[in-house]
Amino acid sequence: MAETPTTQVWIGRAVFATVMIAIIFVQLLPLDTRPDSWPAPDFMLTVALAWAVRRPDYAPVILIAALFLLADILFQRPPGLWAGLMIIGTEMLRGRARKMRNMPLMLEWGTVAVGVVMITLVYRLALAIVMTPQPPLGLTLIQMMMTILIYPLVVVIAHFIFGVTRPAPGQTDSLGHRL
Repeated sequence: MAETPTTQVWIGRAVFATVMIAIIFVQLLPLDTRPDSWPAPDFMLTVALAWAVRRPDYAPVILIAALFLLADILFQRPPGLWAGLMIIGTEMLRGRARKMRNMPLMLEWGTVAVGVVMITLVYRLALAIVMTPQPPLGLTLIQMMMTILIYPLVVVIAHFIFGVTRPAPGQTDSLGHRL
């Protein structure tokens, strides 16, 4: 059965939400009680940025806000701070999505890396302004670098497993709007 473009968008949104909730679930599992020696990359950040750059219609701002606010609450972070920064970061990249359509992966990776650096630094600055306890700067920088380094792998997985591809130039949705 042929799927309409509207159905594809809703399936893409459902897949995005499912992947994000699965990441939250795995991070909440008590798999090891010892502290980690290396911080893991922020998979939620990477997946959200990859979806926002590759298929902005699959990751609407309301869904991103809801998922990251849920993560803020479950991970006991300041509610709304990380979610707000993610909205700003994804919307900035979403605005560049059409220009990035024909970019090679290396330039896309560099653009996303700048976004990750800015989101991380603004988050740390906001926490420092209100004097909230933070992890050491070195651990935050390692996590930021790991997040940047994992981005191409997330893009490859999103492309080949979940079918998140860049829209072709001139492609339209079911209402005739350009993607």
